[in-house]
Amino acid sequence: MKRLLRIGFDIFITSFTPIVAWFFIGIIINKELTNTFTLTYPIQCLMGIILSIFGVGANVCSIRDNNKNSADNGIIYGIIISFILYGLIALNCNSFIGFMNMKKKIFYIFCLYSIGQIFLQTILHLVLTKLYYLEFNKKANKYSIIFNSLNFIGLVGTSLITKNQVIISILTLSLLTIFDIILLYKNIAKIDWKLNLKNCFKYDSVSCSMQIMFFIIYLLGFSNSFAYGDKYIVAITFATLITDIQWDMAAAIKTAAKIDIVKRNFDYNYHFKNALYYIFLLITSILLMGIILYPIYNPNLFIVSIFLSLHIADFITVPFTTIKICYLEIEYSAAKTTKQMIIGFIIRTIVSLMHTPYCTIIGQMCDAVYELLFATIAYKLFNNKKGDV
Repeated sequence: MKRLLRIGFDIFITSFTPIVAWFFIGIIINKELTNTFTLTYPIQCLMGIILSIFGVGANVCSIRDNNKNSADNGIIYGIIISFILYGLIALNCNSFIGFMNMKKKIFYIFCLYSIGQIFLQTILHLVLTKLYYLEFNKKANKYSIIFNSLNFIGLVGTSLITKNQVIISILTLSLLTIFDIILLYKNIAKIDWKLNLKNCFKYDSVSCSMQIMFFIIYLLGFSNSFAYGDKYIVAITFATLITDIQWDMAAAIKTAAKIDIVKRNFDYNYHFKNALYYIFLLITSILLMGIILYPIYNPNLFIVSIFLSLHIADFITVPFTTIKICYLEIEYSAAKTTKQMIIGFIIRTIVSLMHTPYCTIIGQMCDAVYELLFATIAYKLFNNKKGDV
């Protein structure tokens, strides 16, 4: 449980800081700018794809394939791919904002800032992933705190001095860039450019495939939902703000389980029990954040209630699904497990294209039910053939 909380803490800091920062930017400069968080939310899924292949996959390769430099090579390749992907989005920033049905004049500068911040955050998490697999969790915590403190101080602190969005963005991104350069210098030992991309994808194929589908779902789904007007934009932003941290932190369950599975030190009951306690804490924090922030954002209560009730229902399925899927991916078949996850996400994507502002959350629940059924049945059948874990 201690390791789960440490990993969760890093994710919490990374998710919480931007949310609070955008909240203060909304107060100090322009209330609408709070929605920058939701505007660039789909881009965070690109970070998930990169971390899956060049972070988790590369680190598993270093253990399973005995490729000692795989983790460091993964970091470098991940940075190169990140630069290209985020750079293309930045060059087409106006088109991206227009596609998301939001106002180009209001969001252009901070959208560019957010893209740059996600790029630098990707570098941070590539390094943190390596540290998790080395079990240097305290060191990872320290780096995470410093990076996110610099981000908050730079963004909010500078906005108290000047309302010029260009100056705020340049100063903050400069601080984060300097930190990342120092971080890479201290944590990359040797690069030989050798990386088995096939195995990097294979060892975390479920998460990678999910992140690809997430990108499509949120890009198209949010664009669809935002077209219904401001009250849905505010409600979705509010629901996303108070659940996004917890969804990110829930990934700690997968990280902890996968490390033990890879190292042949896996106990399902132990991980399941910890996951139940952990998810209970996350759901409690959602309710508390909702109570605290509701008077500030004042979203439509009916709309928010639908989104939050379905989010919580999905959270409850996580302990029953995530650990089993991690186990099936490594010990049973990465290809078959990934195939089933993709089917679930195809269902989710199709539902997310429905002409309703609730399309994304309805699709999310359809996928959650499908994953729960698959994980429960496949895990039981596999272990009946193999014997007790």
